[in-house]
Amino acid sequence: MSLFRKNKRNIKKPQLLTPSKLVKEKEDTPTSSSLMVRLEEVIGLFGNNDDLQIKHFKIFGKFSSASIYLSSLVNQDAINQDILKPLMYEPEHLMGREKPLNHLINLILTETIYHSQAKIGENIGELIEVILRGETVIFIDGINEAIHIDTKKVEKRSIAQPETEQAILGPREGFIESITTNISLLRYRLPTPDFQVKTMKIGTLTKSTVAICYLKGIANEKVVKEVEKRLSEINIDAILDVGYLEQFIEDNPFSPFPQTQSTERPDKTVANLIEGRVGILVDGSPFALLVPVVFNQFYQTIEDYSSRFLMGTFVRLARILALVFSLVFPSLYVSLISFNPELLPTEFAVAVAGGRAGVPYPAVIEVLIIEVAMEILREATVRLPKQVGGALSIVGVLVIGQAAVEAGLSSPITVVVIALTTIGSFATPTYTAAFALRMLRFPIMILAGIFGLYGVMVGIIFIFNHMLSLKSFGVPYMAPVSPENYQGMKDVVIRSPLWWMPKRPGFLQPSNQNRLGQDDNKVLEHNKVGNDQREDAANGGSKGDHDTSGNNNLN
Repeated sequence: MSLFRKNKRNIKKPQLLTPSKLVKEKEDTPTSSSLMVRLEEVIGLFGNNDDLQIKHFKIFGKFSSASIYLSSLVNQDAINQDILKPLMYEPEHLMGREKPLNHLINLILTETIYHSQAKIGENIGELIEVILRGETVIFIDGINEAIHIDTKKVEKRSIAQPETEQAILGPREGFIESITTNISLLRYRLPTPDFQVKTMKIGTLTKSTVAICYLKGIANEKVVKEVEKRLSEINIDAILDVGYLEQFIEDNPFSPFPQTQSTERPDKTVANLIEGRVGILVDGSPFALLVPVVFNQFYQTIEDYSSRFLMGTFVRLARILALVFSLVFPSLYVSLISFNPELLPTEFAVAVAGGRAGVPYPAVIEVLIIEVAMEILREATVRLPKQVGGALSIVGVLVIGQAAVEAGLSSPITVVVIALTTIGSFATPTYTAAFALRMLRFPIMILAGIFGLYGVMVGIIFIFNHMLSLKSFGVPYMAPVSPENYQGMKDVVIRSPLWWMPKRPGFLQPSNQNRLGQDDNKVLEHNKVGNDQREDAANGGSKGDHDTSGNNNLN
């Protein structure tokens, strides 16, 4: 009996040949010259697809042909007007001319079809792939080669304001799911031949188009080649979003901190490309992936640079303070209440002790319970429809919080601390960075509940050591703070004026470091302008009133 089971395990089941595997086997198979044979091959590979359309017709009323396309992916009007009509009705300039079969394809491509993107295909695997991408294939009886023409048309949403990166100042355009539209948004802002786009196909089933965007002469060529290398090594059946790529190309996948930055703003992408970074786009995703990144990028916004530097600096400082609050505020509260109440003012300590008089468990357990409840409430608010989500958040904060205090499950000061912490996490512009801080709050709170302030300091030191060890495509994660870079330090805590930052961040090692002109990197010399105006006024006029060049003719 055991021998029978062993032999049964050794029997290999026959491999099921799916249509995609059959297409892969026919990648290098040349097409037949017989029209009916090729149609049977295509129908056999596609199976029972109702949107597969085959139309038989005669080119110039003489040569038997057939067009094949997927009706769900093509522009039917373009097929009728630009392809079928000029092929079925012989043009006047071709009437009376001899049309040999061996020159027919060249005659069609150069003198007949009204379409700029027509190519020749030679094997059945290639032709199946172009049909799946929305192209129309034309088979001609007696000719091995086939013509495929780009007639793709897929419905897409219009360009709208980004949902995840709201801005008061700055452009209102955001990426959409179409990669061609996204590239056009970048080219619109970068009308220079230095803007380079390299594409590749990733995903054995989805065959998603991935575009690598960078500025030649600014981006470091080693970084560009490393991005191409990492992407080319990905072997997966489906790429549906840039998040799939992020998990394959990041340096440390076990770190809670993101080592790439995703954005749906074209202006932010262009700003990073100009600094020397590389952008990655995926067809079907409304986000761009930016590499390499450093930590200070995650609390910066496009508004910092669209507004005056004093305003941008003040808002950035408030953002950094909120970031620190979201990480350590609950832990400091737990450590001070549980281990070091002597550090609190007497009146405040008495008020806190009175508020916690009826709470039946330690402060660390209380904070953990409220934090978990807030995380559940936050996730529920995100997943619900907009009409219901706002109401749920208000009900959750007011009703549940008040009920917990009155029931003695939590103290009022704990609810205030958790509320400030949650608000601080919302102030972090980048969702992935805010999520990392949300995750790290819990281990630091546990350390604070066990060791007090020592536990908080140990947790913070551990986090900083981990961040110092991270790299993103060879760039230290904490640059320009460590290693120190003078030019980069001008845009870390404060947002220096643009004319104080004449060079690009050195930690990116851009090929061209100069960002401003070499002659004059300052703004208008207002005092000098004022003195010139006063001198002109003392002389009885100004340069605007009198033309001393002698060309004072009025039109």
